[in-house]
Amino acid sequence: MTSSSSTGCSTRKFSSQRTQIADVPVAELARQFGTPLYVYDGAQIARRVDDLASFDVVRYAQKACSNLAIVDLIRRLGCLVDAVSAGEIHRAFAAGYEATGDPPPIVYTADIFDHESLDLVVEHRIHPNLGSPDMIGQLAQRLSPERPNTASEITLRINPGFGHGHSQKTNTGGEQSKHGIWHEEVPDCLRQAQQHGLLVTGIHMHIGSGTDLKHLSQVCGALEKTALQVGPSVRSISAGGGLPTPYRESDEMIDIQAYFDLWNRTRKRLENQFKHPLSLEIEPGRYLTAESGYLVAEIRAIKSMGKNLFYLLDAGFNDLARPILYGSYHPMSVVPTDGARSDKNGGNKGRPTTDLQQVIVGGPLCESGDIFTQEEGGFVAHRELPRAEVGQLVVIECAGAYGNVMASNYNSKPLPAELLIHKGKTHLIRSRQTFEDLIQNETIPK
Repeated sequence: MTSSSSTGCSTRKFSSQRTQIADVPVAELARQFGTPLYVYDGAQIARRVDDLASFDVVRYAQKACSNLAIVDLIRRLGCLVDAVSAGEIHRAFAAGYEATGDPPPIVYTADIFDHESLDLVVEHRIHPNLGSPDMIGQLAQRLSPERPNTASEITLRINPGFGHGHSQKTNTGGEQSKHGIWHEEVPDCLRQAQQHGLLVTGIHMHIGSGTDLKHLSQVCGALEKTALQVGPSVRSISAGGGLPTPYRESDEMIDIQAYFDLWNRTRKRLENQFKHPLSLEIEPGRYLTAESGYLVAEIRAIKSMGKNLFYLLDAGFNDLARPILYGSYHPMSVVPTDGARSDKNGGNKGRPTTDLQQVIVGGPLCESGDIFTQEEGGFVAHRELPRAEVGQLVVIECAGAYGNVMASNYNSKPLPAELLIHKGKTHLIRSRQTFEDLIQNETIPK
């Protein structure tokens, strides 16, 4: 990454009505590809990558959105990739990443080695970011017979003893988190690594998703302290991820330049101590893809339950789990009647959608928690949306991270199709799952 840019602290405006995604009519996308439907705006991903160009390495945390076309696009935009499983290593290969290089194109980051991931790391010499002390010995045991008298390079992921996040479930630091090597165990891990001929060349810290600048800055001091414990073998430091994404108009964009400056000062101090350059990495996932993604669904029922009015969609938490998991807020919009498809079952296209009303937005699942407008703890909330009718489209926005990657077949629902709109072209990047796909690996005993 060579240029620099800053997002400042601006906010994003959301509208309760939408007719287009990336200059393509939403109604046309729904007519052609059906609903529910995930749509990604490639230009928005490119803008977010450019925000981070001050960092030496932008390493995409592909768990946020791992469709091959998205990973390939991010590779073409100059980013390297993080993998947290054997499957994600295979995805990185399929998207065009090489196994080795300087800096490593793929880094395997996890708190365990399952057998397949350990096989891949050893076979392809993929750089590992180790989050548990046990991983050091497990890796060394496999490497010793295959690479005698060769020092293999590793990164240590450190839990600094504190964390932060938009939900307790996304907090990845502190005593209640399973992630990382506890900061007090670093000396023992260094002795173990030295004993096994492993060279610690990188330090990584990530305290949670959705953290603010204040909490992110605390990581700098903790990482600097750990790097000094390790010594001059360190050649790379990673700020982790967790950059916040605006889901509400009141949410501010983080000042990327200010965040980079914090880390750059840390990097410079360490360079002065070690007498050699250090590479500064950042590991965004959600930040790169969240705002690019839209879940398009159709209203299939509107009904009153006492004082509550429900819009029930053909998409549910099987398609987007963040609200039920974290109480996450997603902006929503309704496609006006003159931009929506006709409903085969009698939906009326004639009424304008300028009037707003308080509604609860839910899905089709046989599950009381299948509500998109809920707060953490499962408390149902209302959303002010335009008056609508059966057959109109609702767009759930900022759904490009932890959306389709967390989708399931609950209630035997097929996975939705995915589209990428980039440089004026619409690409089908995942076909809608069929019933045959659902049962293809199931058998009835004879």
